[in-house]
Amino acid sequence: MIQGGMGIAAGGNINPEGVSMFEPIGGSAPKYTGKNVINPLAAICAGQMMLADLGEEKAADAIEQSVMYVTANKLKSLAAGKMGYSTSEVGDLVAGKVAE
Repeated sequence: MIQGGMGIAAGGNINPEGVSMFEPIGGSAPKYTGKNVINPLAAICAGQMMLADLGEEKAADAIEQSVMYVTANKLKSLAAGKMGYSTSEVGDLVAGKVAE
């Protein structure tokens, strides 16, 4: 995993002849259930990969640039509970940057 560890890595099972599947790569973390501290960037980046695969390059690029901005300028860490923001706040930061 050269792009990150569990919780930040996005994955795609690409089927050039049909339906592909995109998902965040992660494991089980029941200790974080309901605490709003998990890093949502893997899920967001999986959506970005899906948009790119569907040919929605402008939308995919906007999300990618927003994630890069947020990780470089806003987050204290990529680790759960150490980002300096909640799960929903990180999602809002990315969405807000996409909307600019």
